[in-house]
Order: sequence, then C-alpha cells, then structure tokens
Amino acid sequence: MKLNRKNKLLIGLGVTAAILLTKLFIIQIIDDKYKLDADNNSMVYSIIYPTRGIIHDRNGKILVGNKVAYDLLVTPREVEEFDTLGLAKVLEVDPELIRNKMAEYRKNRRRIGWQTVVMLKQLPQETYMKFAEVAYRFPGFRGQARSIREYPYNAGGNLLGYVSEVDANYLKRHPDEYKAGDYAGMTGIEAAREKELRGEKGYTIWLRNSKNRIESRYKDGEMDKEAIPGKDITTTIDAELQHYGQMLMQNKVGSLVAIEPSTGEILTMVSSPGIDVDMLADIGQHYAEISSNPYKPMFNRAVQAPYPPGSVFKLVNGLIGLEEGVVSPGTLYPCSMGYHFGRNKLGCHAHKSPINFEESIMMSCNAYYCYILRDLLENKKYESIGIAMDKWKEYVMSFGFGQKLGSDFPSELGGFIPGSGYYNKVYGKGGWKATTVISLSIGQGEIGSTPLHLANLCATIANRGYYYIPHIIKDSENVSIEDKYRERHYTMVDTTHFPKVVGGMYRAVNSGFGSGGTASIAAVEGLEICGKTGTAQNPHGNDHSVFICFAPKDNPKIAVAAYVENGGFGATYAAPIASLLTEMYLNKEIGESRKYLEERMLGSNLMDRVKVRK
Repeated sequence: MKLNRKNKLLIGLGVTAAILLTKLFIIQIIDDKYKLDADNNSMVYSIIYPTRGIIHDRNGKILVGNKVAYDLLVTPREVEEFDTLGLAKVLEVDPELIRNKMAEYRKNRRRIGWQTVVMLKQLPQETYMKFAEVAYRFPGFRGQARSIREYPYNAGGNLLGYVSEVDANYLKRHPDEYKAGDYAGMTGIEAAREKELRGEKGYTIWLRNSKNRIESRYKDGEMDKEAIPGKDITTTIDAELQHYGQMLMQNKVGSLVAIEPSTGEILTMVSSPGIDVDMLADIGQHYAEISSNPYKPMFNRAVQAPYPPGSVFKLVNGLIGLEEGVVSPGTLYPCSMGYHFGRNKLGCHAHKSPINFEESIMMSCNAYYCYILRDLLENKKYESIGIAMDKWKEYVMSFGFGQKLGSDFPSELGGFIPGSGYYNKVYGKGGWKATTVISLSIGQGEIGSTPLHLANLCATIANRGYYYIPHIIKDSENVSIEDKYRERHYTMVDTTHFPKVVGGMYRAVNSGFGSGGTASIAAVEGLEICGKTGTAQNPHGNDHSVFICFAPKDNPKIAVAAYVENGGFGATYAAPIASLLTEMYLNKEIGESRKYLEERMLGSNLMDRVKVRK
C-alpha cells in the first residue's frame, strides 16, 4: 500500500522525535559531559601541585630536595573591603604592593572575571601560618601549598640546574603540558629530566553558590584528582667529591671532570665559577646578578667551552702513529729545543735528546710529535695530503672528538676537528702542506675540545682502547638509562697499542723529580697515577693549564681532566688539582705529605689573570 503524503510526514516526525528523545536521555541520564560543562560556570578548580622528584647522588645522599612554600591566591570578585595595612603587616610586604596589585585586578576585572590569580609567590611557611590565623578577615584571599627546591649540598649549581616559572616562549613549546604559573626545570639535570621529575598536577573541585561564594566540594570530591609526585632520580655524581672539586676550583676559571672508566659514569663535573646552590633556590631574585656576571657562571665550561687541548692531545697523535706504523716504541727522534722546519721552529723545553716513544710522553716533547704528524700526513700510502688528513680526522673522531659524545647532560657541544675541506677553504686546494698545520701535533691550531672530551680521552686510555658514553643519570628503580650508555665504543687504534701510551703516562708522574717527568707533582704513593700534562697556548694572556690522569694503573677507578684558564704550565695548577681529586676519591683523605699542595690550591686566586668581556 502506498503511503500518502500525510502518513509520510507523520512517520518522519515520529522518527525525528525518537532521535531527539534518545539524545536527551543520553545527555541528561547517561553522559554527564554536558552537565559538567554547564556546571563549570559554578565550579572552582583548586590546583594541587605535585612534589617534584628528589635528586640523589650515587651514594644516596640528597643533592636536591623539597620544602614547602605557599602562594597567596586572590579571587578579585570575592574581595570585600579589607585592612590593607593589616594584610601587608602579616605578609611582611609593602602596602603599596598590595594596593597596586588590587588596582591592576580591578582594571582588568572583565578579563579576569571569577578567575583566581597568584598575588604573591613562595611565601615562607612561617609567613603563611601568620596569614592563615587571620585569613577569615580577608575574604577572597587564600593560600596554595607548593613545594620548592632546597639543596643540602653545595654540589654543582650548573650541574643540577634550576627550576623557574614558565614564560610565554616555554608555553608555546609545550602548549598541552604547562599553563601559566607552572614551574619547570630550565637548565642542568632539572631540565634534562623534567619529564620524570615534574610529576602530575591534581585538583580539588569546589562549587560556588548563587552569591558566587565557595560553598562545598563538587560531588563530595568524587571528581577530584590526586597529584602524582615526580620520580626520584639517582645521579652518577659523588656529592662529597663534587663539593671538594668545587673548593679546588674556587677563584679559578675552568673545569674539572671525573669519570668512572668502567661505566662512563660522571663522578664530578665542575664548571668554575659556577652558581651557588643558595641562589638556585630563588633564581628569580638572583637572575640579574648571575646573568650580568662577566665570568658567566651560567656557562657550563665542562660541556660548552671548545678549548685547545694542548699537549694532552699528543697521546692521540701518538696512538694514531703507532696504528699507522709511522712510529714504534723504540723510534728515536731528536729535539733541539724544538722542531725546526725551514726558517721556522716549533719550540720545546730542554730535555735529553734523542728520546723514544715513552720518554716523549714522560717529557712532553713537542718535536717528537711534529715528526709523527708530518709522517702521518706525508705517508706514501695515501695519494695526497688531503686524503691523509681526512684519515687522520677519522682516527681522531673515533676517540669522540669533533662531535657530541651523546651524553645525557644538556647543551653539550661537539668541538671541532679540521679536515682537508677546512684547509682547502682557508689556503686553497694544494696551498697547504704538513708544516702548515704542524701545530695540530701538539693540540693547538684549529682543534676545539671540551673538558668532557678530555676526560673521555683519559677514560679511553684507562680502558686500553674503548669508552662508554659519559652520562650523569644512574640506572635506578624509577629511571632506566638507555642501552647506548652500556655499549663499548672502540677507537680505530688497536687495543694492543694503548699499554705503550700508559707506560709513558705512568713515567710522567712516577719517575721522580728531576728525571724529566713533567707531572711528578701529581704522584701519590700507592696510587699509581698515570697522567699527561698540557700547556695550551692562549693569545689573550697566560697559557691554560691542562692535565689528565687516571688511577690506579691497572683496573682504573677514576679518570680526571682539569682545565684551568690562564693557569700556565700543566704542572702548575691542573696537575695538582686533578691529582688531589683523584687522591680524595681513592683514599678518602689527603695525605700529610700533600697537605701543603692542597692548601696552595684551595688558597690560589687566578681571577685577576682572566680577561673578561664587559
């Protein structure tokens, strides 16, 4: 039977009505999403900030903990006439501050609406307790607990980093994770591990009554959300050693890095001058002072300063020479106060001549390594010096130089290792030769490396040919490290060659004063320290003092690199500092015979030697 138009219309209306009724049933009875949206006009969310994760050292000591502070919140539309002087007295602030804030809120009343805003941040607990006792006199004002950082150990402000309120740029980069008023790690470990440390915010939902006053919990708290604390993190840092390293580097510009060779774990990372942890707790108050300091304490020299490595780089060239067969342990080269080529000369200090490979390390002979580099670049097995140069660069980069090591510490720089392309650009193809770049033989010229690179070099030699990527976070119950930090990275030099270098480093420290060993000041009885001095030329003032060492000779427990700007010879400051750090780590104290050296390093002030940019 055909339906007439009237019946069709009735059926269509019935179907439409059924759909509408079903929708209404779902909205009103089953799905409360729309009810929640409607209720939002009368709901007040009180944010509960999570406790930030604690940062421990490798031995369980707290490097960064938490303490409670309070933000003073105000809902301008709830504020009645109040005693401004009385509130200011309780909060220990200038009354004008409160007047100005309230005037600003009234001016922006339409934009703020019923929003609750932060009037004062991080009130001390004692101050907040005074306010809490009289809060009933100030409708519209309330407190909100927040944990802020505290630092039981003065152990590496640059290393730990700071937490600060997010700004507009940060919010643009993290639109879904943060809101205005939130805090986040901005530098150091705080920034690198922000995801684990921050935790997850919670909230309590309150209802306003018809007079817009907070009346009760929404659904008796059924919809409230608990804050989830941040995860605790264990670092590889030794808090006591870090603190001692900072003391040794006090009033000096430079860096001190120590690595456990068998794991790649960073034991100490000092950048000097650094940020005192007392300033980190209230970075906002001190930021202008820190950022205007001409010595740039926020600049982490350990991973961001591309220094010339100086004579410690001879170890790399020596190993490459052994691998390429241009030198052997018995090879003798002369030195007549330096290496002479044409009318030019790369100078050296006085020592016996000729010398063999181990002696060249012990005495830090410049000429010996000029011979090695020249033989490498003029090696007949390569078709051109450019090809030989690029092969040399490949060897050097296998030690980790000229690239980021891949550490889990933020802001790491890769440094620079030149190749044929660089010199072709500077001198033109065919316009340079081995003697043009001869300063590379002693770690000068265009080479740029960070103190972390040098510490990693020392760990590589200590391991006889391989390294683990240096890292600062330790595997723990809460945080796992990536597998790449457990992988061995071998250099292109056969491991059989490394003991020959170790022998020279041992003799440099332990041959005794007057024997020609350049690092005898670093010797500690019973520790078998192996080291290499370096003096990096500095056209802007005193040379830089450089030293790397590891100990013991067999089964090494620590590898250290010290870099002291304008410190002069490697044995003057860097060697004593690095060896004292090594002794403290292995012996837990400084022996009586070396107390004088410790006192001299602790009391030395080299700040007036450093030329700073105003």
